[in-house]
Amino acid sequence: MSAAGRGRGEPAGVLCVRFLLPPGREAALPRLLSLLAGFSPAVEALPPDTALVDLRGALRYFGRDARQLASVIRVRAVALYGVECLIGAGPGPMTARMAAREAAPGTTRVVGDVREFLDGQPVDALPGVGAATARTLREYGLDTVGGVAAAPLSTLQRLTTARTGRELHEKARGIDRTRVTANAATRSLAAERAFVRDELDPYRHRRALLAAADEAGARMRDAGQVCRSLTLTVRYADRSSTVRSRALPEPTAHSVALAGAAYRMYEALGLQRARVRGVSLRAEGLGPAGAASRQLTFDPVDERARVLEAVADRARARFGPGALVPASLAA
Repeated sequence: MSAAGRGRGEPAGVLCVRFLLPPGREAALPRLLSLLAGFSPAVEALPPDTALVDLRGALRYFGRDARQLASVIRVRAVALYGVECLIGAGPGPMTARMAAREAAPGTTRVVGDVREFLDGQPVDALPGVGAATARTLREYGLDTVGGVAAAPLSTLQRLTTARTGRELHEKARGIDRTRVTANAATRSLAAERAFVRDELDPYRHRRALLAAADEAGARMRDAGQVCRSLTLTVRYADRSSTVRSRALPEPTAHSVALAGAAYRMYEALGLQRARVRGVSLRAEGLGPAGAASRQLTFDPVDERARVLEAVADRARARFGPGALVPASLAA
């Protein structure tokens, strides 16, 4: 979309579909992606529960608009797999993803007038704008996307960097250079921890992350696999969620390394008194452990942790998954 096309212009033709997968049902994602592929070959998986679909070539074929096709997708997902979904529709991937955040279960949020939709959005709603960038922009009164769109490019580049300022300048004006890239669901496994009630205590959040990392690491070691990246999903009481991913320094199935990466992602969110409903970790880019290299270390603490991990794995194999757990989880 060009800068001149921020008005109604191009019709909505890209969907962002977030499947509301119940705990333990994440294995259904490949089948749900196949459902989407029945409408368009351009389906991009965004694990653990989201996908982008480029329907622009399918609108004329089916003789339906994006909202109507989204309704069919929703009905089939419920009828065939018992999974509800949130759907956002826009002229491009950026607006579709932003619209999906505003969609309620059973509805489709369609972006018609791009200018009107973007101008009222908070600045951190723009993809790629993290907490630090949003804080800097707000300090100078740029707290909405409309305010960023009205700011000179030179001002944005002075407040951030040359590249970031240029990207903000384009995105705020509705220029979306991203495309839906067809792919398959990443080979991955997930471990999730839900709270009995909405949890405010950061200590309990970290404890849940440790339990998820311990489970994910044990499952990978049992399967003789390692992962190359880790994705953290934090779900809140209002049904919204935050997803962060981090590439690991080296492929690993070491629970301590996974927990450390999860803690760093969690701390970067800067949550304060957030009502958290659950957390999940997804280990992605799985591959055989035998083909992965490991940086040698002379750290006795790390070596001791790996020895204890091997002992715990043998105990679990003999006596069950709860035979040995980290001390902080046993309390």
